[in-house]
Amino acid sequence: MRHQQLLEAAQTGDAEALGELLEDYRAYLSVLASRYLDSRLRGRLDPADVVQITFLEAQRDLPNFRGQHIEELLGWLRHILRNNVSSAHQRHLYTQKRSAGREVSNNPTDSRPAFTDLAPAETTSPSQRMMRDEAGVYLANCLEQLPETQREALRLRYVEGQSLKQIAEAMDKSEMAVAGLLKRGLAALRQQMLTDSSSGTQP
Repeated sequence: MRHQQLLEAAQTGDAEALGELLEDYRAYLSVLASRYLDSRLRGRLDPADVVQITFLEAQRDLPNFRGQHIEELLGWLRHILRNNVSSAHQRHLYTQKRSAGREVSNNPTDSRPAFTDLAPAETTSPSQRMMRDEAGVYLANCLEQLPETQREALRLRYVEGQSLKQIAEAMDKSEMAVAGLLKRGLAALRQQMLTDSSSGTQP
């Protein structure tokens, strides 16, 4: 209900309400941006920058938003985010391919940008649909509260789909250490959800 009230206030011109609403969705959109971005861009483009651009465009274009419900706002924000990721791919990857010439263009793995495979369709499985509603926002915010190493391990495993070996290499840790981070991170998430459920703060 709080987010719905903030949306209604924002649509009357309350900039503070809009800022508070967008800030609540920062972690959620950051998770999606990490998922959408081609792996070749992650060293050059911070998902947080894509989210910030999305927020600026949302603030600019809110008068054109015709939705009335928070689910519609989330869909609108995801649409802006996907467009920004697409633009980033066009700028960084397609330009790079053109400059590299025919040798790169003949590579079948470059036939389309990776975000077309990563972005969830509007009709998907229940687990993917969950990531498009308030439960997904809540889960992303819970993830932000974890220690950095646990959060990063969970992000690499469940957002980027990396193996234990890949995560261990990325984090410069042993596979056993990564497994421990994942186990503790998941346990902490479950505990947070149980606590919030008991207090009535979980959506």
